[in-house]
Amino acid sequence: MNSTENADRSSRMVCDPAELRTLFLFEKLNDEQLDWLCRDGRIETIEPGLVFREGEPATCFYVLIEGALVMSRRIGGDDVEVNRSSQRGAYTGAFRAYLGDRVPQVYDNSLRVTQPSRFYVLDADKFASMMRDWFPMAVHMLEGLFFGIKNVQQQVGQRERLLALGSLSAGLTHELNNPAAAAVRATSSLRDRVAGMRHKLRLVASGKFDHAALETLIRLQEDAVERVAKAPELSPMEASDREDAVGAWLEDHGISGGWDLAPTFVQAGLEAAWLEQVAGVVDDGTLEGAVRWLNYTVETELLMNEIEDSTKRVSHLVTAAKQYSQLDRAPYQVVDVHELLKSTLMMLSGKFGDGITVVKDFDRSLPPIPAYPAELNQVWTNLIDNAVSAMDGHGTLTVRTAREDDRVLVEIRDTGPGVPAEIRERIFEPFFTTKPVGEGTGLGLSISYEIVTKHGGEIRAESPADGGAVFTLRLPVARAGKPVETTPAAAPRVP
Repeated sequence: MNSTENADRSSRMVCDPAELRTLFLFEKLNDEQLDWLCRDGRIETIEPGLVFREGEPATCFYVLIEGALVMSRRIGGDDVEVNRSSQRGAYTGAFRAYLGDRVPQVYDNSLRVTQPSRFYVLDADKFASMMRDWFPMAVHMLEGLFFGIKNVQQQVGQRERLLALGSLSAGLTHELNNPAAAAVRATSSLRDRVAGMRHKLRLVASGKFDHAALETLIRLQEDAVERVAKAPELSPMEASDREDAVGAWLEDHGISGGWDLAPTFVQAGLEAAWLEQVAGVVDDGTLEGAVRWLNYTVETELLMNEIEDSTKRVSHLVTAAKQYSQLDRAPYQVVDVHELLKSTLMMLSGKFGDGITVVKDFDRSLPPIPAYPAELNQVWTNLIDNAVSAMDGHGTLTVRTAREDDRVLVEIRDTGPGVPAEIRERIFEPFFTTKPVGEGTGLGLSISYEIVTKHGGEIRAESPADGGAVFTLRLPVARAGKPVETTPAAAPRVP
């Protein structure tokens, strides 16, 4: 609704300077200033309904005299209420008109009244002129404060992202180093084993094995390779017992260093009964060469499996990094929150250490949700990083998901000291932090709050009776439209 349409359902009344003086905004003005307000402004009674809509040109400054108003923001396809007030003197509208064209002169939110309400109304250009003429020093200070805070928020926000990037890079480097080092070690060992196989192949080619025995050994070699792929997971006790049995068999058959060969055969799922097949096709003079040749085969296969596992681990980490950053995805899409949570946990796993246990209690029946996935990953990162810091290296991190009607619930719980009641209402404020100077910017939770509300959701913090802290997020399953980029809401001033 524009100003002309609004005028059709509003009525003008006589402006009384004495009444304006009863409003906290005007109580310190002199008689001449109050007379100016009444001469250049007006009193309007507005019937219930929309007064102005978010994004429209900001043409008027409104001060509530009596009645009730509701402020809302457009998030996706929904109007989300951000403030409701019946406080006399609550103001909204074009209150940044004095900044001129250096900022967009549009309404930051929508205003509606829920009952017939009286307002003092001043056109934006007159409000700007009044501010500059009456309070020139205050205007200069407010301009400096406004643009200074805006600049600081941008700079500190960038530092917050750089700190998160540094932390994630350190964790990713640590995680990548382990499988890479394992692959290097396995490759070095594999080179030695291949050299040993070449040596044994020379013995085979020298003609010490007859044709039938050689064919049987090749069949056993292929069988050994298949058994490596199907080798069962053994407990330490089971592995020790089988190694004793294989070692004893090798010793009884005169295989030198048989106890060193036994663990490899056992790891591949080969027992003494299988070795008996080898002894049955070769004579005693060639048994040791055949056994060692087969041992090289098994070791080579195990090492190739280790290299494959290591490279798969690297590939999974790279995939997780891409999933986390969403570099290869559209900025807005329908996503599975579990995939986002898992990629964030993997990216941060280097910070957990041995003292922190991670519990994933996921409701796999949850539907995907419309979201900016990279931004939600930033929320998970902030919350999980704070939880890990609070537990100081020891405790349990629980990440739980569930369905609540038409919303997805994500809960991040730690076993740290919790959030004191006296600061619980302030933790989402910009620049508020309990960390020592230099260790926190105070924007992590504030940014998280903005992202969650941008998605039409809500976030809250609690400290349960059994200890720790719980951050609970609720995000809508369905959305009528795409969330829009917004600036912080301009809520009515309530003293």
